[in-house]
Amino acid sequence: MHDDRTLVEARLGRVLAERIRPAVYPESVPLQVAVWHAPGEPVPVAEGLAAEPEPIAVGARWGAPWGTSWFRVTGTVPVAWAGRTVEALLDLGFDENMPGFQCEGLVHRPDGTPVKGLSPRNQWVRVGAPVAGGEQVRLHIEAASNPVILGHHDFRPTPLGDKDTAGREPQYTLTRMDLAVFDDNVWQLVQDLEVLGELMAELPVDCARRWEVLRAVERALDAVDLQDVNGTAGRARARLTGVLSTPAVPSAHRISAVGHAHIDSAWLWPLRETVRKVARTTANMTALVEDEPEFVFAMSQAQQWAWVKEHRPEVWALVKKAVAQGRFVPAGGMWVESDTNMPGSEAMARQFVHGKRFFLDEFGIENQEAWLPDTFGFAAGLPQIIRAAGSRWLLTQKISWSQTNSFPHHTFWWEGIDGTRIFTHFPPVDTYTCSMTGAEIAHAARNFKEKGRARHSLAPTGWGDGGGGTTREMVARAARLRDLEGSATVTWETPRAFFERAEADYPEPPVWVGELYLELHRATLTSQARTKQGNRRGEHLLREAELWAATAAVRAGFPYPYEELDRIWKTVLLHQFHDILPGSSIAWVHREARATYERVAAELTAVIESAQRALAGDGTLPLLFNAAPHARRGVPAGGAATPAVSGGTTTVAARAGGGFTLDNGLLRTGVDARGLVVSVHDPAADRESIAPGAAANLLQLHPDFPNMWDAWDVDAFYRNTVTDLTDAVSVTAGEDGTSVRIVRAFGASRVTQVLSLPPGERRLLIDTEVDWHETEKFLKLAFPLDVHAERYASETQFGHVHRPTHTNTSWEAARFEACNHRFVHLEEPGWGVAVVNDSTYGHDVTRTVRADGDRGTTTTVRVSLLRAPRFPDPETDQGVHRFRHALVPGASIADAVREGWRINLPERHTTGARAVAPLVTVDDDAVVLTAVKLADDGSGDVVVRFHEAHGGRARATLTAGFAVADVTVTDLLERPGGDGRPPVREGGRITVLLRPFELMTLRLRRG
Repeated sequence: MHDDRTLVEARLGRVLAERIRPAVYPESVPLQVAVWHAPGEPVPVAEGLAAEPEPIAVGARWGAPWGTSWFRVTGTVPVAWAGRTVEALLDLGFDENMPGFQCEGLVHRPDGTPVKGLSPRNQWVRVGAPVAGGEQVRLHIEAASNPVILGHHDFRPTPLGDKDTAGREPQYTLTRMDLAVFDDNVWQLVQDLEVLGELMAELPVDCARRWEVLRAVERALDAVDLQDVNGTAGRARARLTGVLSTPAVPSAHRISAVGHAHIDSAWLWPLRETVRKVARTTANMTALVEDEPEFVFAMSQAQQWAWVKEHRPEVWALVKKAVAQGRFVPAGGMWVESDTNMPGSEAMARQFVHGKRFFLDEFGIENQEAWLPDTFGFAAGLPQIIRAAGSRWLLTQKISWSQTNSFPHHTFWWEGIDGTRIFTHFPPVDTYTCSMTGAEIAHAARNFKEKGRARHSLAPTGWGDGGGGTTREMVARAARLRDLEGSATVTWETPRAFFERAEADYPEPPVWVGELYLELHRATLTSQARTKQGNRRGEHLLREAELWAATAAVRAGFPYPYEELDRIWKTVLLHQFHDILPGSSIAWVHREARATYERVAAELTAVIESAQRALAGDGTLPLLFNAAPHARRGVPAGGAATPAVSGGTTTVAARAGGGFTLDNGLLRTGVDARGLVVSVHDPAADRESIAPGAAANLLQLHPDFPNMWDAWDVDAFYRNTVTDLTDAVSVTAGEDGTSVRIVRAFGASRVTQVLSLPPGERRLLIDTEVDWHETEKFLKLAFPLDVHAERYASETQFGHVHRPTHTNTSWEAARFEACNHRFVHLEEPGWGVAVVNDSTYGHDVTRTVRADGDRGTTTTVRVSLLRAPRFPDPETDQGVHRFRHALVPGASIADAVREGWRINLPERHTTGARAVAPLVTVDDDAVVLTAVKLADDGSGDVVVRFHEAHGGRARATLTAGFAVADVTVTDLLERPGGDGRPPVREGGRITVLLRPFELMTLRLRRG
């Protein structure tokens, strides 16, 4: 038989495009359109409905960047259409290839009732099915003219990312505003042919099923009269019944489809626009739930649910109804889909506390899964946090974006730093915006790495990023793929149903230990330094506010600010969203974030100062309030007292050949004429920290122009070119007599550094101020250390993770930029060095063997300070930045932990009438208190959260500074629960046994 396959396939493509799809709407009449442009920010629905619009014609330009326009469309259904289905086709000027990334609308009835959202792949509104004819149609569209930031010219700088710079040029052309007859039979034929055509393309050419489908499609096309598609569509569909009803083979891969719309809480749009995106999407999805009895939709991010409740109560009512039906499912149990690398221990825990509690309070639903499809890698401390929140599973997709190594599993146990394991799934469909195409479904089945051991995978289905959700076309495709030969099977299921099925299907999956590192988007650890500093400062201020407010509440009857702290926590958690904290949003987002963090800092500082006044009373006694989890200067952790006078002094002497020597008896530091640190000697160990012939405190500048994703990526080739900033404008002794001041100038920028050795302290402090005006550059701060180490430690949530310093494998080579919280630490047996910071996250560690001399090993730690990408914010990080780092020679891991806390929780000095004893103390420095607070339920119970921080086992006794009636081990939500051995209580003394890095929460009922 002659091979006419390509002929039939080409025929299908043209007939579908030019005859059958256009016949879905065989008749139409224009609507009358008028528009009112809101003068500033979006207005309430009632105001938009009441505004007096001006006529506008199809073909007219509309919509200044970030503007809001209220369109009123009116018309009459022709009497001749009686008995037929009629829809309004409302095309605001959409590009169908850009759902979620351009203009959108929410349709309302005249009384303000929401109907559904409009987006590039969802432009219709049902008027009647059937209509009587003669109906008056009146709809109002709240249309957002969001500009295209990431479009046909990817990653090019644009002023459109901030309303202050975007201008007023109209962005869109009104394209179609019609009433039209909807022919369901033709629409169904389109779905039939698209599914079969896509299935055909994925089957092997020598597969009999492919030819069977081809012949059925050919017969269907023969049955279509191209001059009367509407009259012959039924006949064509009949010829496809056989191939559409042939069941899948028993071994077919099984896909659980979950309706979804991954909506970035901010990204290429500001937070206020996400509020509206969520409303549009949820209005769409509740309508689809009503229309499609098998469809299930899952939405994560409790913050987005809260926005609907607060801002769109009329949409919230629809959501609540759909949730009650079990068809609209809260997912994920986190406040937002946050970054997981940079949030601190407590912040990561509170993401689950606030997320899960919202869904429990509103719906009585407890999520079992962490749902993070788009997050840029996963810290190794996360499994324990997920388990401590009462959850069991994790879903993500983003690891499939890794550029170097293909992750070996799709379903597996993920083991964290403490040994906790979480059942984890990466959907092999490799997208969190599946649209049910044949290519996607076939890819999922082929790509699934657990073949022969497991058979189930999940497909998040619907337009996302900018929202929109699942479409009726996707639902129709899924119906045809439910049980179709040649395809994986598709069933709508909730995330919980999928995970329970997958867990039962695969009782002994493989284990992956340690962080899930994304080999992409590494620069998100550095971009937008002010946003990252705001987050770090906010986290530590919240710790202080809770600690001192709880202490003052127990000791002095201070009114604990429950509502204020709850609100501020949610604000900080929102800004940990995976495009805000990582620095990958437009300028508008980060401009607002800076203002928000300033407000948060002021509010929390007021809480702290009020609580401290209540505790200390009025007096002249000098007091140091120590919020760190370790004693310092004679003041206990969590207490206040007159600080001990630091022993010793620091001298600054001129150095032969230029520069200065700083010496405080504990460290001796040589700073040469260039302002570089050429020696940090530890007298106790008689050990030099800096590698021979090298210099620390070395600022290094790299070109930084990645191949794509400017704010997100730094590519390995950036290291090929480096400029050492060794020229100094001045190197002078500081006026305080304990420091050296260095000024450098390069490009259009200027750096001022102050190096100091505080008396009585074993740390070299480095305060850096950068007035940054570079473009597409990467600034690093290097410490070449005379340490032979094959691995180093980086702090992460509730512990630390070890990474190799070598690049033996492609996995290690790909990890050329990594995350730490407050410290990195490297050591030889008996002697180590820590580099601690107050606000930076990105770093790299490399090793070389010196070719001559002692042939020792130089291990270089480089802190990432600043970048200057131009997309999506063309002015990223321009201006003045301040950083504080410390080099701590002779440091054990315990020293690194302590110094990391110390640099992030500066001393607070005040005067008062009395010292303040800690509310809770612990007798082992390896056990770190991360939170001391009152229980969220208002009971007055004291909640204490702590973990083993050194990586070993600990037996510690906590002592309460108040009468304790009872102690309960709880989960993160402060409910009874928890693993491990129960504590032993003797009065106010509580003894606990902890495994390495184990997290524990205790609830202490006051006597």
